[in-house]
Amino acid sequence: MSMKKQLSTIKNNWLIIVLFFILILFLNTGNIGNLSSSLGSVSKGIGGARYDSDMAYMESSSPYVSNQDFAPEEEDRKITKTANIRTETERGKFESSEQTLKNIVSSSDSFILNENVNKYGTGRGEYLQGSYYLKVETTKYDSVISQLKDIGELNYFSENAQDITGQYTNTEINLELEKERLERYVEMYEEAKDIDDKITLNDRIFSQERTIKYLEDYIKNMDTRIEYSTVYFTMTEERSEYANIAIVKFSELVDDFVSSVNGLLVFVFRIIPWAVIILIAVFVWNKKKK
Repeated sequence: MSMKKQLSTIKNNWLIIVLFFILILFLNTGNIGNLSSSLGSVSKGIGGARYDSDMAYMESSSPYVSNQDFAPEEEDRKITKTANIRTETERGKFESSEQTLKNIVSSSDSFILNENVNKYGTGRGEYLQGSYYLKVETTKYDSVISQLKDIGELNYFSENAQDITGQYTNTEINLELEKERLERYVEMYEEAKDIDDKITLNDRIFSQERTIKYLEDYIKNMDTRIEYSTVYFTMTEERSEYANIAIVKFSELVDDFVSSVNGLLVFVFRIIPWAVIILIAVFVWNKKKK
């Protein structure tokens, strides 16, 4: 068949050819879509069950999940407090102010968990600053805060109180449920006859004991936060009024004088040509006027 006849055949059957290509494209698209769906199903099959089980475990055992439940039926509220205080002491009295701080801590049976005193600046600009991390009995919190504010001049104070009653109550409930589960595992272990069953139950008992220990420690930690409030106290020594004053050196005065003279000479030599031009213009103007 000649080239002319082939082109004529294609021209007469162009609609069939177009439909053929559309059909091929449609089939390929469908396969790709099915492949994507299959991959999505496989991915969900691999990770979905584990994810769902993990989420179910978190919702059933984690004490953090129920933070939004504030337990309004509980009359004994669990409150934690945190305060941040910054003061400025008179210059030269930092050590005596620090001793006052430690006397307050000692008399209130509080604790200094961390203290950090640093010296900043040099010469007249030198000053001391101390940062202290305190734990104070909640029953003595207001008294200690009042005394700390009087150490020097108060520059900043902030206080935060958080109600963790719902979190505390839910953790206690979870703890009781985990203890009941442990009892069931122990009973099943004592009744089991098969060695494999005993090994499996022994592992579950061990894991359950760890969960219970974690919840018990978590409750103890909350008890400590409730019984002892946190105070961040920062004390800064007042800076000298003459800290930024410095005697000018003779060499600096000479440099300034020379710079001034140079500036004056530059100005003069820049203005002289313009002055000459102005004088010539005035002279010419007077000549013409006469």
